[in-house]
Amino acid sequence: MMFSGLRFVRNDQRGFTLIELIVAITIAALITGGITFAIMQILTINTRASNHMVAVRQVQQAGKEVSKDTLQAQSVNASAGPDVLVALNWTEWGTNNTHGIIYSLPGNGELRREHYGNSTLDLTTVVAEYISSASFVQLPGGVAYNFTVTATVGDQSETRVYEVEPRPGS
Repeated sequence: MMFSGLRFVRNDQRGFTLIELIVAITIAALITGGITFAIMQILTINTRASNHMVAVRQVQQAGKEVSKDTLQAQSVNASAGPDVLVALNWTEWGTNNTHGIIYSLPGNGELRREHYGNSTLDLTTVVAEYISSASFVQLPGGVAYNFTVTATVGDQSETRVYEVEPRPGS
């Protein structure tokens, strides 16, 4: 035996066999593959959950804004044009100022709101994004309307139906 550094080395000592090395590498590859698969699953689930939450928030925002304006409306036109979802109009009590709101879905996934004060466009806003479909339909009886909106983000979508009613006396 020879003394080499801090350990003894025997001249007849051999390293690992090829089979032992292949088995060790295979085990390490299986463990690495399993860990990678688990991480990818977590990332995929996280992305899907995030996309679903964005879709939920967009339909909620759309429902809130359309409902708020419809409650003010004295007149509702649910068939105002090709890209127009609904046109709403009202006159302020006491001031006779007129307001017009047009909600449109121009095909780019945005639900737009145009506000007209005394027949002049004064504000255009994007109410919601990722909107894949929307409809505004009068219910039987002619008083209330159903606003149905769907948002799609990635492979996740959310649809909500809001029943809205213009103010009494409309």
